[in-house]
Amino acid sequence: MVFWVFGYGSLAWNPGFEYDEKVIGYIKNYKRVFDLACIDHRGTPEHPARTCTLEYAEGAICWGAAYCVRGGPEKERTTMEYLERRECEYDEKTIMEFFEEEDSIQPAVTGMIVFTSTPDKESNKYYLGPAPLEDMARQIATAYGPCGNNRDYIFSLEKALFDIGHEDDTIIELANEVRKILGTTGIVHPNERRLTGSSSPLKSHISSPLKMLPLQEAVAMDS
Repeated sequence: MVFWVFGYGSLAWNPGFEYDEKVIGYIKNYKRVFDLACIDHRGTPEHPARTCTLEYAEGAICWGAAYCVRGGPEKERTTMEYLERRECEYDEKTIMEFFEEEDSIQPAVTGMIVFTSTPDKESNKYYLGPAPLEDMARQIATAYGPCGNNRDYIFSLEKALFDIGHEDDTIIELANEVRKILGTTGIVHPNERRLTGSSSPLKSHISSPLKMLPLQEAVAMDS
């Protein structure tokens, strides 16, 4: 027996489980959005973090890391139980096709498990929905939970995509907006130094093509 799981958020850089094979590739017709709440890792019920989920978008592709788990029913059961606890905010497991080569027609894996979320606030209590760029960035810049702060999540994701050679302009834009806020508000988190910077007004426009600003130090933790 064997199963594959696709990592497009924190699983892309910190799977946290034993796997037998890792492959870089993508799924089609989905894009990343920061529309999902996290209240037990990098946020709290009072101040939820924003984490990554997927939104259907015809023609889009989403790059990430796929992990293969082999070794029999017990290993598969243990791994899936771990993933379901960790990805508890995601209320669906969607089976998708996974591709390795750009412009490929033939999928490399046809039964890829992808943790997704229902984009409905009534049926999915963790779904936050979209928000203006600056509002999302401010929430990410200030959210903090038992596993660390929300900003490390987006900086780690940004770096992971850079490392595999498939950067996501949406992530870069949001991460750069978070850096602007951190540089202007002087936010202090427990055990962290004060961040200072210019007090000039914030702007959410990022010139094209998008470029990564210097990466903040990233801490690899759960989503």
